Amino acid sequence: MSTDLIDAQVSPTGQFDILSKYEIHKLSHESRGPQHQTFRNCSLAVLNSGAHMDDGKELLETYADYDISVAPTERSVKLQVKNAPANAFVDGKMIRGIAEHLFAVLRDIIYVNSEITGDPRYDLVSAQGVTDAVFHILRNAGTFNRNRVPRLVVCWGGHSISSEEYDYTKEVGYEMALRHLDICTGCGPGAMKGPMKGATIGHAKQRDRHGQYLGITEPGIIAAEAPNAIVNQLVIMPDIEKRLEAFVRTGHGIVVFPGGAGTAEEILYLLGILLHEENREQPFPVIFTGPASAADYFIRIDQFITETLGEEARSRYQIIIDDPQEVARQMAAGIQEVRDHRKETGDAYYFNWQLKVSTEFQRPFAPTHENMHSLALHKDQEPYLLAANLRRAFSGIVSGNVKDEGIRIVEKHGPYELRGDPAIMRSIDALLESFVKQQRMKLPGKAYIPCYRISAG
Repeated sequence: MSTDLIDAQVSPTGQFDILSKYEIHKLSHESRGPQHQTFRNCSLAVLNSGAHMDDGKELLETYADYDISVAPTERSVKLQVKNAPANAFVDGKMIRGIAEHLFAVLRDIIYVNSEITGDPRYDLVSAQGVTDAVFHILRNAGTFNRNRVPRLVVCWGGHSISSEEYDYTKEVGYEMALRHLDICTGCGPGAMKGPMKGATIGHAKQRDRHGQYLGITEPGIIAAEAPNAIVNQLVIMPDIEKRLEAFVRTGHGIVVFPGGAGTAEEILYLLGILLHEENREQPFPVIFTGPASAADYFIRIDQFITETLGEEARSRYQIIIDDPQEVARQMAAGIQEVRDHRKETGDAYYFNWQLKVSTEFQRPFAPTHENMHSLALHKDQEPYLLAANLRRAFSGIVSGNVKDEGIRIVEKHGPYELRGDPAIMRSIDALLESFVKQQRMKLPGKAYIPCYRISAG
């Protein structure tokens, strides 16, 4: 990784081409306000796209002198970056895709935050209020097209996967694009980049010039999963919970590739929602897939789900190993059912309003030692509520692994402690141990130091 530094002024793209005097003043003022640190960190992650660094704390320390500010002009604004990573530039000019992502950061961190925070239209305590905020952010980012039929496949999986697994994600993306399906991921490397890369070839062969490569991230994780170059629409949600809701509201089906704790969190979130009684009749294709070498990974995931959430949760997905064409065929068929259902019920193609997402899946979870210790990890509750608590446990582990704040908390106070029913604790422990053995908790070559400890009680 080059640590050469560059100062530059970046001209606006998209909706920032023409602004009112009020908007120019507001952006300039608020970019140096309470959101400045988040704005700075997210923009640095965008500029560092392509670098092999999955540690938010390490990134911030490497570029400690980096800064970004909004410079007003007569009709708009420009972004002034100082001590920026040189890999974001070619012959002294910022790469266009990175510049677009940089203005997406301005839009979502400063512009959208100022509209939603404190606005009585968005009651961020109620389920409907949170969903309305998620909708507003996605619409403001231009991700919706009311004339587009359902074709968006959300792909989840690890940012640190083997070359064989990465190649497999490309094959699946290629086969789905041949069937005119689009790709949405967490926008980073690994299983988030592979399907998009494969899809570019599939879309090109079908002369499909309108392929959507949607990346959805959030401030706490963006440093570990910086947007890859293929993302042509980047959205930064305020927190992990709104990011996850954005995935399930916009996506018409989900493919899960091998991953680690973050992928387990996403699976638990999805299954928790699908287990709610109001969602049981909703068509929503979910496929777990990987090459033959990843079969054991999915055996362990399947075993963990069955042991903790039961057979009903297991019935909401299918596992297809080493068959990209079958994955694409099954997903295309499943999305056709989604289209028929939306048409029959009158629901929007671009945003699933009918999906029930209860507040247990919307309230931001702060992974403090107290909150992690207090999680209700037992079966004396509805399965969807257990899924919500298991999701929070894995969210805390992700934070302790890669997020700057989480890493610092664990360094200061030691590992998180997870307590619950002995059987559930054994299942969690076995799953996490398998991730460690398969090097799915960090980039290969780095020794993994657990940020958690398991105890029954």
